[in-house]
Amino acid sequence: MDILVALLGLAVVHLLAVASPGPSTLLVVQTAAVSGHRGGLVAAFAMMLGAFAWAMAALWGLQALFAKFAWLYVFFRVAGGLYLIYLAVMLWRHASDPLPDPNAGFAVRGTGRQIFVRALLLQLGNPKIMVFFGSIFLSVLPQDMPGWMEGAVLALVAFNEFTWFALLALLFSGGAARAFYRRAKFWLDRIMGGALALLGLRLALSAR
Repeated sequence: MDILVALLGLAVVHLLAVASPGPSTLLVVQTAAVSGHRGGLVAAFAMMLGAFAWAMAALWGLQALFAKFAWLYVFFRVAGGLYLIYLAVMLWRHASDPLPDPNAGFAVRGTGRQIFVRALLLQLGNPKIMVFFGSIFLSVLPQDMPGWMEGAVLALVAFNEFTWFALLALLFSGGAARAFYRRAKFWLDRIMGGALALLGLRLALSAR
């Protein structure tokens, strides 16, 4: 019973964190609105893989390695921040581009592979995700977990991440959402680009 309570607590806390607005949310929403549900689901899958990798790192003690080698954490943090700023610049540059037709394939600034890589790099470029996992794992989960419980933890992380971002992708790839995005694309891209730039600066410059 204690193990089930711990897993349930982890699921709730993690889902609340995933649902909070951030660069991952912005990227999935923008990708879905521009390239349709297929592109949005590709981005959602990439976000899940990135979070899964950080969760494994937290379970296997990478946080201790970051604590020992502070420069490694700083490198990931700065690289992730710069990548967010790069994405922001791309949004600003292409804000005036017409909205492509998703029925023509992955027309949004690249193929499905490029969408996947862009989303995965964004998720892997934020080591604070691993720090978050390390914190909630320590506070919610018991010490000396059995192997099956570690597997259950990773499964919960994967399920929460993909389910939430897939829902966002399907919601913002609908006809009404695309019609609104088409009308307001220039300003929405500029707003999203500005938000990503601010998040990138915060990630790169924030104190550890």
